[in-house]
Amino acid sequence: MRKEPLALWPTTVLTRRDVARAAAGLVLSACSAPRPAIEFTRVPPADNGGPDTMDFIEGRVKGAKPGQQIVVFAHSEVWWAEPRLGRLFVPIQPDSTWKTPTHLGTDYAVALVEPGYRPPFTSDALPKEGGPVVALAVTKGTTSSSPMHRTLEFSGYEWTVRASPGARGGYNVYDPSNAWTAADGALHMRLAGEPGKWSCAQVILNRSLGYGTYRLTVRDTSDLDPAAVFAMYTLSDAGAAAAVRNPREWDVEISRWGEPSGKNARYLLQPAYLGQNTVWFSAPVGVLTHQIRWEAGSVRMSTTREAGHTAVAEHLFSSGIPVPGDERFRINLYDFQRGPQRVQHGAEIAVERFEFLP
Repeated sequence: MRKEPLALWPTTVLTRRDVARAAAGLVLSACSAPRPAIEFTRVPPADNGGPDTMDFIEGRVKGAKPGQQIVVFAHSEVWWAEPRLGRLFVPIQPDSTWKTPTHLGTDYAVALVEPGYRPPFTSDALPKEGGPVVALAVTKGTTSSSPMHRTLEFSGYEWTVRASPGARGGYNVYDPSNAWTAADGALHMRLAGEPGKWSCAQVILNRSLGYGTYRLTVRDTSDLDPAAVFAMYTLSDAGAAAAVRNPREWDVEISRWGEPSGKNARYLLQPAYLGQNTVWFSAPVGVLTHQIRWEAGSVRMSTTREAGHTAVAEHLFSSGIPVPGDERFRINLYDFQRGPQRVQHGAEIAVERFEFLP
């Protein structure tokens, strides 16, 4: 029986010209591959910035490679890497989207970066594309017709109610519903939630008062949880670059800082690491009035019982005194997370009145 020959695939002979054309095609294909691109799908309002309000910025990135991440920047005098608080990288989701809260600014920028890139915390200029910065997109903040900050009236002054997380004492969430004024005019502040999931309260005076006498009358704080902090203080607006170098801070603080057997109050001048800048005392049961007289070269702090005006404590700071500038007075109730004991019980504190005398 005669066998048929096996069929063979046709053979193609490649010339040098064919090889060159194929190589050129590969090069052109590589050159024509789309570059990574960043899109914005939600942009926060344009605002001068500050520590008290945040909003979400969202978008999509095309052409990102595994391991690459997003870094967001907000402009308020300088460019700030966001959202701060030690969380400067935003992961890209499997559907190529990204989303993160950010403090407000007049402009916003988003960079697609390689693993290992370390953004500057603040900078006068944005990073340039190239090297670890794969792509960069910049946009203006949007125009908003609604108010970006919730405010309240207390003792004849307007106060901003904090709505953004803060790093004072640990990573703390601030809920605007935790601060309100009652029918009798008192400011109420609440530490709400449950162990490990507390929300805090803070109000910030809407303008700087500078040198003068600050006086606050506060209802009983003697049963405050040992790890909760009630603080009355000045501080530079953290939206300003100068705040990093000059906090303009003095404090009256009611707390045991997680030590149940410790004294429950202190006067403080920054920098706190200098021993002479911290003076401890015991705040007794009952309504107390805290007074701070801030002058050029001195800060005198005193505490008295409201009934009978009996002196409780007093101290004069006369060295390293801050000068007025961009500071605003603040009242804060928060969870101190760095002590030996954590907050176990919520709290509500009432400030009957705030007074200022130039």
